[in-house]
Amino acid sequence: MTDEAGAGWGRYIGRPGRSLTRRLIWLASAWIVVALAATGWILTTQYQESAFRRLGDMLGDTIDEVVIATSVTPEGVTVAEIKDAPTLRGLSGKYWMVGEITTGGQVRMIARSPSLAGETLFIAPELPARLEGSDGALITYNDPGILDAPQRQPLRIAASLKTLPGRAQPLVFMAGIDRSDIEADTREFATYVWIALLALGVGLVIAVFLQVQVGLRPLFGLRNEIANVRKGRAARIEQAYPIEIQPLAQQVNRLLDHNQEVVDRQRTHVGNLAHALKTPLSVMLAEAEGQTGPLADIVRRQTEIMKGQVDHHLRRARAAARAAHGLGERTPVGEVVDELAVMLERVFQSKDVEIDWRAPDDLAFLGERQDLQEILGNLMENACKWSTRRVRVSAGASGLGQMIAVVEDDGPGLPEDQRAAVLQRGTRLDEDAPGSGLGLSIVEDLTRAYGGRLTLAASDLGGLKAMLELPAAEA
Repeated sequence: MTDEAGAGWGRYIGRPGRSLTRRLIWLASAWIVVALAATGWILTTQYQESAFRRLGDMLGDTIDEVVIATSVTPEGVTVAEIKDAPTLRGLSGKYWMVGEITTGGQVRMIARSPSLAGETLFIAPELPARLEGSDGALITYNDPGILDAPQRQPLRIAASLKTLPGRAQPLVFMAGIDRSDIEADTREFATYVWIALLALGVGLVIAVFLQVQVGLRPLFGLRNEIANVRKGRAARIEQAYPIEIQPLAQQVNRLLDHNQEVVDRQRTHVGNLAHALKTPLSVMLAEAEGQTGPLADIVRRQTEIMKGQVDHHLRRARAAARAAHGLGERTPVGEVVDELAVMLERVFQSKDVEIDWRAPDDLAFLGERQDLQEILGNLMENACKWSTRRVRVSAGASGLGQMIAVVEDDGPGLPEDQRAAVLQRGTRLDEDAPGSGLGLSIVEDLTRAYGGRLTLAASDLGGLKAMLELPAAEA
């Protein structure tokens, strides 16, 4: 697993964006949060509802006791003493009350437990209407507290409408009990539930993170192998992958094989064309060498130009094909510069040219050796040709998979307005100088084929400075 794949939480907590890893983690985490939040809400709600049902059963039993103890006489409604200690102790937290519904739709109290201490139970405004439509069923609701009591108690209240023998108008029987303990238990239960769910959620998110990392590790490996192919470290994808990814690896290999086949076929066609042209050109040149006169000079000169053009386009097609498919080799820059320097110092021995070069030992060009020789050879030969005595070559890495090579001389230099012109094919500013005018054009074309750039500027040695940007192989 690469550093990028195992970089930790930091790179995965941002917005999902176009990252498959982030998208999977965000989706799973969002679902976990929603599911656990819904679970916590359901558990705490059901716990509270269950506790309220138990309170309702207790209140129903109290109402039944009050109903049994209630009797109707000519003097009115009386309630016998109920042997329930909490209802006999003032503000104990358990109460009962008997009343009747008036013609105005209100509940008028008839009797109450001693525990109410002169107070009345809270009567919800909609209670009379609900009781009349309940057919004797138990109705429960919450009371915010006993009004004007020494201590306010949140109550759970139950009410039921009963008809007793000897009385035509039904009576309202009510009972209430302090629900503070239930609410405290519910809060404590909810605290434990949310802590447990939070710990479970964190554990599940960590598990999702690890699962995604392990599950996508083959994709990271495939990405690295494709990068190695692109950088020239490997020619094919060799590792075995899970059945879901292996077809992709096979298709990439088939694409590489197809590209290589296309490159080889194009190289063959270009080579055949060059060979077919070079043979008649050589015959024409040989015939012209044996003749004298203006016509022979024209044929000889134009034939040399045509041979140079064929060589130029052959090199360009070969380099463009290799660079386009990213299958370049690793070429040490120092070795190539050293070979060229030794050769050119011998060629220009009559001028006593001195070539001073510097390049790191681990610096390598991401491409074929002959292409680097062609690029640097043309620049160094041009510098030697126009120099007074000194040529300087330096190369180094510039980061981001690039390298820079600089070739300078102490010659007359080149005016700024003429630098762009010399990069055009066949341009020669000095017709008396030997050559076809293709040197810098070849360098420009090969450099562009590799995705690089050639720039001309003035050198502090006094002459021309050529700066190359080329792809570099990793150390």
